[in-house]
Amino acid sequence: MATTSAGRVLTLCKQFTNVIRISSATSTQQSAQRLTTCHSYGNRQKSSFISPAWHGHIGAVRLCRPLHTTVCRRGLEEFFDLPENWGENTVKSGAPWDAKQLRTKSNEELHKLWYILLKEKNMLLTIEQESKRQRVAMPSPERLKKIERSMARLESVVRERETAIRLLQTGQENAQPGELRKDVFGRVYWYKFREYAIPWYMNRTYKKKTFFTPPFVEPHIKLRVEKHLRARARKINHERKALAVLKSKFPLMKVSS
Repeated sequence: MATTSAGRVLTLCKQFTNVIRISSATSTQQSAQRLTTCHSYGNRQKSSFISPAWHGHIGAVRLCRPLHTTVCRRGLEEFFDLPENWGENTVKSGAPWDAKQLRTKSNEELHKLWYILLKEKNMLLTIEQESKRQRVAMPSPERLKKIERSMARLESVVRERETAIRLLQTGQENAQPGELRKDVFGRVYWYKFREYAIPWYMNRTYKKKTFFTPPFVEPHIKLRVEKHLRARARKINHERKALAVLKSKFPLMKVSS
């Protein structure tokens, strides 16, 4: 009987110690959550409900922090220009990125530069809309054109690299291979090859397409080409006459080549 009573006492002691451990673990977790919420507000003052006894356990609590939070340094002001440029009629800006400069960058640098340019473009578009709302002139609107040129050149450089890799791997210049074909009306277009589940001679939808020009369409093709050439010649003559009128009115005008 003595042994059984002693065993019961030991089991009760073990259960009591387990309860104490669980309660201490939950209290440390709650303290960690409180400390993370306090530290996420930046340089605010320490809250009054934290007692001085907690500061001795800060080093141990930081190690078991359940959630990683970052301080939000800037907000919606990133959609606007720098405060020192507010109210200025002109804002200094550099030249757009050249293709030669972009070709020397790595893919990771081009990826970062793309998002920097995109962020700058969003900021300039916000300034443009705000200027329209206030009915004032946008300061240095050429910055938006420079950003668009830089982004277009960056896209062309990335496309060049993708084409070079594709030529080395598959021998195809285009991302989706194809060929030049003619439709029923004699118009030439680029047909992209597609992957079908069945062969082409068993595909009824593919066989309904006619990739040739009937013989009776050939005279109409010549007439269409002649019409296109006449329209282009008419446009060139109109531009030449308009330039001559401007030259007579403004003799010192520089004619672009």
